[in-house]
This record gives sequence, structure tokens and C-alpha cells, in this order.
Amino acid sequence: MAVPTSRPAWAMALAALAGTAQAQTATEPNRDAALSPVVITSSRSPADRFTAPGSVDVVDGSELRDGQLQINLSEGLRRVPGLVIRNRENYAQDLQVSMRGYGARSTFGVRGIRLFVDGIPASAPDGSGQAANFPLGSADRVEVVRGPLANLYGASSGGAILLYTQDGARPAEWRVGAAAGSDGLWRLSTQAMGQTGTPQAPGWSYTLDVGTFATDGIRPQSAAHRSTANARLSRALDDGRVTLVFNRQTGFAQDPLGLSRAQFDADPYQTTPEATLYNTRKSVSQTQVGLAWDHALGQGHRLELMGYAGQRQVWQFQAISAGVQAPPRSSGAVIDLDRAYWGWNARWRWLGDWQGGRLDLSAGLAADRQTDERRGYENFVGSTLGVLGALRRDETNRATSLDPYVRAEWARQDWTLTGGVRWARVDFTSTDRYIVPPNGDDSGARSYRGTLPVVGVRQAITPQLQWFASLGRGLETPTLNEAAYRPGGVAGLNTALNAARSTSAELGLRGRGRDGLWSATLFDIRTRDEIVVQNNTGGRSTFQNAGRTLRQGLELSGEVSRGEWALSGAYTYIRARYRDPFLTCTTSRCPDTVAPTLIAAGRSMPGIPQQQVWAQLAWTPAWAAPVGGVFTLDARHTGRVFVNDSNSDAAAGHTLLGLGLRFEQVRGDWTWREFLRVENLTDRRYAGSVIVNDGNGRFFEPGAGRSVFVGLELARRF
Repeated sequence: MAVPTSRPAWAMALAALAGTAQAQTATEPNRDAALSPVVITSSRSPADRFTAPGSVDVVDGSELRDGQLQINLSEGLRRVPGLVIRNRENYAQDLQVSMRGYGARSTFGVRGIRLFVDGIPASAPDGSGQAANFPLGSADRVEVVRGPLANLYGASSGGAILLYTQDGARPAEWRVGAAAGSDGLWRLSTQAMGQTGTPQAPGWSYTLDVGTFATDGIRPQSAAHRSTANARLSRALDDGRVTLVFNRQTGFAQDPLGLSRAQFDADPYQTTPEATLYNTRKSVSQTQVGLAWDHALGQGHRLELMGYAGQRQVWQFQAISAGVQAPPRSSGAVIDLDRAYWGWNARWRWLGDWQGGRLDLSAGLAADRQTDERRGYENFVGSTLGVLGALRRDETNRATSLDPYVRAEWARQDWTLTGGVRWARVDFTSTDRYIVPPNGDDSGARSYRGTLPVVGVRQAITPQLQWFASLGRGLETPTLNEAAYRPGGVAGLNTALNAARSTSAELGLRGRGRDGLWSATLFDIRTRDEIVVQNNTGGRSTFQNAGRTLRQGLELSGEVSRGEWALSGAYTYIRARYRDPFLTCTTSRCPDTVAPTLIAAGRSMPGIPQQQVWAQLAWTPAWAAPVGGVFTLDARHTGRVFVNDSNSDAAAGHTLLGLGLRFEQVRGDWTWREFLRVENLTDRRYAGSVIVNDGNGRFFEPGAGRSVFVGLELARRF
């Protein structure tokens, strides 16, 4: 039995802006073309991925499932260098995701990184997003775009993570799986995929993925449950393809909040009293649909269209005290959000031969819109806390984007030249309906504009060694939530807040030999008007622009296999610093009794570990071949992480070990798969994530102790 390698991302890198040009003729349809926001999808041949002109990584769907819980995206993406993705062990706040430092300031959800599921944005036009609706059980692959190439996704695209589900084929397959383990965690899921019609006259390809999970949590007040359904239908037409996608998610999660330094040191698995006092919690319901269509026009020309629409509802009870809610312009501590969103992407594309290479040209227009009906309420009635109280906020917030873009790539065996530009336009409007003296009309509007050019080059030094480089400009807007409060925590659109603008560059080498692959990339990102906290009082943050920042780093990854053994690894070093001084106010007593804090130039940006290492050793012994046995030992090291701009405290660096065993038996059309996994083998106590610049000083979110999980899956082919 061959050694199953874990295929690091760079080893499967995609030609970020035009891989299809190298693998398809001008008349062949690309299965995912109309579902790809900027034609980031390429052919999936290793040769084309090896010649990518930038840092675009791919993790195969099997890596997200084999021996994994299939609950959190963080399980399968640890192998990607430059990406920090951590489970907060708090499902009320989603995963903590950053890429080359982008998104690190987020205290909940995902910021500064664009997320997509089958081409439909899981990120809103304002740059906020969540990864909870990623259907891991039916994933074909996940693409991770880092560096300048990500800027072609528009504003707030310091990186991009795109999941594509499997396309139904013959023979049909049905899977059912279950997993259970520590802290009362369990998961049930089932997938069905196939194709109607006959081999000679195929009909619709279908994929259905339904699942549910629940956990008691690692701390009191941290229980959660979530249910998801994801469906994909597609059909080849005479001159193209049509695809329909559907996603539904519901969930509920308690919020244990963060811990202060004293609380964390005394007992990292306790819950702060305010969480139970106010019964902090969050419920979510989301439904979305999408339709994609592409059509060959002849002579290499194609037309690709995609549209989507959805609805998201959120109820969240926070632990903001009644005293903080007392000012007449406070927005309360209960969030009632009803979001409607839609968008479309229309693209013309031409593929053909030119000057001895393959030329891929495209031009398109992408539009997105979100409308948030937002209400705020007090979280008390009389002396009863944690219940719905009086109305304190009632407004409609909108974010819209309308971005034209063009792209061109010319490629041959030894060279790839690529370039593109996107004209990003994002508009915010807020209409206030809660006008109760002395609270006046807080309506407002703000627009952001940016031209985002990207260029890249790749050259073959030898058939086994490639170098590449790319350069681009980016624009990161504040999210509606970050712009929702004016200085002092007063509700109302903060029109003084500017977008951050960056120039990023990368230079890389990748090589391959008989036994493995390797990659090394240097990057440099220079930003002005960086978005940071201005003041944080009572859990309510107001943001400002802090001048210039600098992020520089190194990413390494490699894989080698010999006989029964395979070793994979990834290393990230990043030095992220403020280049200009600024004032911040991040305690509940500031500025009333405590002066603002001066953040000196040279301070480290919080939430970003300077070093991160992942390594995995896989062993497939010959004696275990009859039962498909694979044994893995992995190690993860995360360096020290500062919790605030002043660098007054930090989560200590830590190293975690994990042990995995998985087996597979095939009996005709039936396949059984089993796994056992032990996380945090040494039962290390550590901070799994930090809440950046928390005004109450509750910075630390503990990671799970030693945890044991088992799983079973049954598959049947028809």
C-alpha cells in the first residue's frame, strides 16, 4: 500500500489567475468556472499547481475528512503556512482566522479575509464573515489564496479561503458517519452524491450533505449545537453548464466570555461570572441559494454568470452592565439582526493560443449588497438580568459594492505572466429610526474607493525548480460593526474612519525531487491608515486609523516520503509592527479617570504569533495494509501572542501534540472507515486564542485539555 501523503498546500498550488488556460482547450467548460469569483479555480493537475505565479494553496477534501471530526475548518488547514486558524472553543464567536496578519484584530467572526462556498460569498460586502457554514463532509477541496493575488477579490481581501463541494458522478455514493468524544461532543452526518440519466445521456449531477453536532463545551456556559444542510445540482448543457447551490444553517451557542490574567492563571477552565449572570448566548439562522451558468460563444469566447441571495438572523445577549447602558445614546446589550443579502458576478472570458503560449483574458463586473435591520435592547427588566428589555436602537444599515475587473495571463512551460486590476467601491449607509430625545438622528453615509492592481511572474529555472513573484495593492474597509460607533461608544456611523490601504509583495521558490516537494516564500506588506481600537469601554469598541504598519515574514513548507513513512511540515515567521505612534483607550476607566495610552512606534501588532510550526509524521506499516491502517503523530507550536496594542500582556507560546489512527476496509461496494484521535496529548494548559484589546481585560480564551475522539463512517457505492 502506498504511503498516504498529506499533500501540503504549496505542493498543490493553483495558477491563481488562470490555471484553466493551461489545462483546457478554448471550447472545454470548466466545472467551477462560473462558481469562481475571479477565475481562481484551475485544473487540478500537480504540474499546473507547481507552476503557480503566487501563493495559492489547495487542501484536498480527503484531508478535511480522513481521521477528522469534520466540524471546524481549523482541523484540516493547520498545514497551510501563513494562515493562523484557531478554535476559540466558543461557538458564539466562530473561529479566529488571520492570514499574514490580516484579520488578527477580530474579536468575533472573520475580518479582512474573503470566504466563499461554491463561489457564494460567506463574507459580506463590508468584509465580515463566518466559516460555520463550510460543508466539510462533502468538500472537494479548499483553496487558500495568500498575498497580492488575493486583492483581486476586492476590498477587505488580505487573503481568501474558498471551499468547493464535490460534484456528483458515477457510480453514486452514499455515506453516513458519526463521531463522539470529550466534553460531550458528538456529530452525525450523511452525504449522497451521484448522477441521474445514463452514461450515454447523463442528467443532473447531485450532492447532498446534511449534518448536526453538539457539545457541552470545555467550560460552563459554553454548550453549543448546530445543524447544516448543503446541496448542489449541476448539469452539462450543449455549450456550457448550469449549477444550483443551496445552504441552510441553524445554531445556538452559549458564550463563556474571556478570562482575565488572574482568572486564567487560577483556573483556565472556569467561566467569568458575568457570563452566567447575564446568560450570554447567541442563536443564528441562515439560508442562501445560488445559481451559476456558463455558455460557450464560439472561437474561445465564454460567458459566465453567477447570482446568489440569502437571509441571516442573529439574536445575541451580551454581558454589558446596566450602568454602561444608562447613557441615553447607548445601544443596549441585546443584538437583534435581520440581514438580507444578494449579489451577482458577470464575466466574459477568452482562451486561445498566442505567441507560443496560452492566453487567458477575462473582464467582469461583480456586485454585492447587504441590508441589516438592526435593533438593540437592554438585557434586563428591573432586577432580572439576561432577558430582553427596552428598545435602545432601531436602524437600517446597508453595505454595497460594485466592482469591475479585468485579468490577463499568458503561460507556457517555462514562463507565466499574469496581471489584473479591480476597481473596488464600497458604500455604507445608516438610517436611524430610534430618535428619542436626547438621542438625535444618527443617520449617515460613507464611501470607500480603491484601485487594486496585481502583477505576477513565474519562471522555470530548471524543470524541478521554479521561482515566482507578485506585487499588488489592497484596500480594507472597516466592517459595519466597526463603523457602528462614534468616539465614546455612541451609536451612529463613524464617518471619520478611513479604509486601510496596503502594498504587498512576495518572492518565492518551490522545488520538487524524487521523494518530495518544498517551498519558501518571503513577503512584505506596508499599510497606511491601519484600523485599530480607539477606545473600548464596557465591551463596546470604537475604531480609528493608526498610521503606518509593516508586516514582513517567511513561509516554509515541505514534504518527503520514504517507503512506509511520510513527513510533512509548515513554518511561518512574521514580524508585524506599528510604524507610527497613536493613542488608544482600552480600559473601562478611560478616559474618565485614566489617561489614554500612547502606543509607541515599533510595538507589535496584537493577535499575531511571531512563529508558528506544524509537522506531521505518517506511518503506513505493511502489516496494517489489510485494514488500511495509517498512524499519525503531529506537533503544533504557536509563539507568544500579545493581547493588546500596548503589549502589556501576552499569551505564552505553547506546543501541542496529537495522535491519530485511522483504518479503512473495502468489501465490494461497501467501505468502512474508523478513526481514533487524541488532541493535546500531554494535557497542556494554554490560551488557544486571545480577545484583542478587550476593554474589561478578559483577553484569554483557553484551549481544550487532553481530548479523545472516535469516529465511524459507512459508505456504499451504487
